[in-house]
Amino acid sequence: MNSRKMPSLKIGEIEAKIPIIQGGMGVGVSLSGLASAVANEGGIGVIATAAIGMLEPDFSTNFKEANKRALRKEIRNARKMTDGIIGVNIMMALSDCDELVLIAVDEGVDLVLLGAGLPLKVLTLDRLKKVTTKIVPIVSSARAAKIIFQYWARNYNHVPDAVVVEGPLAGGHLGFKKEQIDDPDYRLEKILPEVISAIKSFEQQFNKSIPVIAAGGIYTGADIHKFIQLGAQGVQMATRFVATYECDASIEFKEAYVKCKEEDIVIIDSPVGLPGRAIRNKFLNDVSAGMKKPFKCPWKCLKTCNYMKAPYCIALVLTNAKQGKLEDGFVFAGANAFRVDKIVSVKELIGTLLAEYEKAGLKIGD
Repeated sequence: MNSRKMPSLKIGEIEAKIPIIQGGMGVGVSLSGLASAVANEGGIGVIATAAIGMLEPDFSTNFKEANKRALRKEIRNARKMTDGIIGVNIMMALSDCDELVLIAVDEGVDLVLLGAGLPLKVLTLDRLKKVTTKIVPIVSSARAAKIIFQYWARNYNHVPDAVVVEGPLAGGHLGFKKEQIDDPDYRLEKILPEVISAIKSFEQQFNKSIPVIAAGGIYTGADIHKFIQLGAQGVQMATRFVATYECDASIEFKEAYVKCKEEDIVIIDSPVGLPGRAIRNKFLNDVSAGMKKPFKCPWKCLKTCNYMKAPYCIALVLTNAKQGKLEDGFVFAGANAFRVDKIVSVKELIGTLLAEYEKAGLKIGD
């Protein structure tokens, strides 16, 4: 294998020219603008659904419908801007995840990425057999991958089309306990091969290739090269795509990445009961000093949220941040966000990653 040139990524009959999936960033950070720009460069662009309806005028009275309408709009917008590959990221923890999956499939997106929970019952069996949309769970361990694949094999005689394995250096909500985040046993380099070997028997049983995609803290073309050499067939990257002109967040949100230092990136306890990685700011300092930020809950958008006890509404504060109101919100970011030093176009970013990948291949001496 020529390890100098980035390989393509095949998921069933879908083939991306470069093996990069842009990670889904919720609450309006990755919508049709970013997703279509990534798809136009040969990667897989992803629209995130978490609180996608927050910017619709009727979200507080009609949250479910606002989410559905916003998702349809973004998928259709992306389709107008690209004929490349578009995916939708849906958190299983969302109260309306089932409806959002149906919309994504009805709109004919190329793939649905399902994280923040185990996607066991996703679509009815007859629907699963008919859809062209690829189903891709996001897991943080070989154990989770096995549970999902065994359940599907037993109940549907069918298995997901690919799997993303996300390590603890990712941004946003993490599928790890706090004490696992810095534990070498949970590093992506360690969990990736475990997931690859857990999936092998299902590839044989169903006679299909099931690519494993590495995610969480992948920052340079050399990182992509390393994980592909370790057996991943692609990578998912989010942090790098925030500081692009095409990212759907506000300039203030992007500048938080450009300005932050390594010590500003902290692990927080999210109100939804998971650790999350974010950039420290006054809002987070206030919360950790015990201040509560009062809010009305228009609709319980996350199954795990105890809004009676939550110090703030995560969907609201992330929406504020996406809009640039950082005094009333904060920014989620991956462990390497401090390395971002400027805002570039998606085209320039992909060009940089390709060049770095090639250089890493030359070092190995292929």
